[in-house]
Order: sequence, then C-alpha cells, then structure tokens
Amino acid sequence: MNPLIPIVLVICIYLPGSDSAGLEGKSLIFPVQTSNSYVRVFPSSFSSLTAFTVCLRAASEASRSYGLFSYATSRHDNELLIWHKPDGVISLYLRGVITDFSLPKMDALLRHICITWESKDGSVTVWVNGQRSLQKVAGKGQFVASSGQFILGQEQDSVGGGFNKDQSFVGEITDVHMWDRVLATSEIELISEGCFDTGGNIINWGTTDYRSVGNVRIEDNNDCEI
Repeated sequence: MNPLIPIVLVICIYLPGSDSAGLEGKSLIFPVQTSNSYVRVFPSSFSSLTAFTVCLRAASEASRSYGLFSYATSRHDNELLIWHKPDGVISLYLRGVITDFSLPKMDALLRHICITWESKDGSVTVWVNGQRSLQKVAGKGQFVASSGQFILGQEQDSVGGGFNKDQSFVGEITDVHMWDRVLATSEIELISEGCFDTGGNIINWGTTDYRSVGNVRIEDNNDCEI
C-alpha cells in the first residue's frame, strides 16, 4: 500500500501595493496619466477638524486640471481637496464649498504650497514659497470629518476610488505635511525653506505610513544633503 503523500497548495495573492513607513528624503514621481496609480497616506488618528494647515512641494508641466491632495469621506468625496486648474488657479474644496486663488501657473520648478483654514472665522489663506496670498472666507462654522482616506496622485469621486485618468497628477510631489491647527506666519516661512525637523501631527512625510499603487516611482531627492 502506497503511503499517503500530503499535497500542499500554494496560493499566491497579488497585492497592488505594500505599506511602508515614512518618505523622508523621498519624492513621489507620477510619470504618466493613469486611472490606477496613486499613493494612499495613513495619517495619525484625529477627530473632526476645525482648523488645519496642509503643506507640500510639487511640480508639474501638465496643462490641465488635477488634484494635488485629496481627502474623501463617506459623506463628501471632496471633504478636503486641493485642486489645480490650467490657468494657475488653486482651489480649496471644503465639503462642497469652493474657494479659488489666482496664482502663477505650475511648471517644472518645485514650489512649496501651504493652505490654512480655520472654522471660527472661516479664514482661508494660500502660501507659495513662503509668500502669503490675500485672505478669503469660506466654511465658517464648518468642520472636516474624520474616518476618510487621503490620496495623492488622484482625485477621489468615492472613498478610495472613482479615479479619472484625465484628472490624475503627473509630476513630482514631496514633503507632504498636515497639522490640526493654523501655523503661524513665521512657521510657514521656515517650513518653505525646507529640511525642517518638525513635521505635521496628522501627516508627517518622514514617519507616516503609506501605500504605493500602480505606476509610481519613489526616488531619493537629495534635497537636504549637506
């Protein structure tokens, strides 16, 4: 009688991306338009926000509209969206309220962009390379809900999805940070100079977990080498 031979089944599971911690000294390169390439960022837990500062560095030569920073919840796919238009306008979408700022067009040079908002008085301000825009008012008395998803490289039309190839980001993004408060003028000016030690308490580019999916290159940028 032949002995029983155990059969081992090996099941291979394809994962579209993998989780990693921190992107200090790294840049995300999105080389081409796609509907399936993005980076999901896993922030520190937070409750509803009544103020925030979002900062990032970006460069793009795309002559169309695209998302720079997308946060979607089950109630609002544009809970918090930083949107760039072909004419250089940067728009803040905040739970359906849109605030436009007319700025120089994006190009191949990396620029530092910060947006601040505070619910108490509804003040919204954009900073480019440490220079402040005029202040506008939007979303007074509102809040940014928790339990959503943060995506770079795509604009969400549903939580974690609904991507449109024609709205995808093509270019380079780095140094993405988010705080649960409005940073002071002096802080934003220092941050815009780069190579700072203190990152955002919600999203910190150097320590926050992320997942890269699709055609995204993660490259050393050597921006802070001495």
